[in-house]
Amino acid sequence: MILRKIIRIDESKCDGCGQCIPACPEAAIKIINGKARLINESYCDGLGACIKYCPKGAITIEEREAMEFDEEAVKSHLESLEKGLSSSSILSALSQWPIKLELINPKASFFQEASLLIAADCVPFAYGRFHEKFLKGKKLVSGCPMFGNAKLYL
Repeated sequence: MILRKIIRIDESKCDGCGQCIPACPEAAIKIINGKARLINESYCDGLGACIKYCPKGAITIEEREAMEFDEEAVKSHLESLEKGLSSSSILSALSQWPIKLELINPKASFFQEASLLIAADCVPFAYGRFHEKFLKGKKLVSGCPMFGNAKLYL
């Protein structure tokens, strides 16, 4: 342990929005039980790239005794995350091409007795683990209330 700068997450302020997660280049933050948490001190470089993305002000930098930042551990961590998000694992979660809400045929055979997931077009881009967390075993229908046919969303 060494004295160094590292992020601190105030769980009483954190609402679990996850906006800090894609802002962390080391992938040192994860939502656990509805709150952002530092998963490993050695992954955090202490620069605080995540701070400005927290709308609740729950993330700050503090100077305290912590494990030393380990660039090699971060590299290994990022590589393991990339392997977990390989195209083969993503494709296995997607059982059909997403169908735009405007084009849906509710009588299509693949919708019969299926669990349906309705998501905005932007969700898979904004939520990094969308396939893994939400899509498995479901049929996907997508749409955009902002840019699509607004009458469909009323």
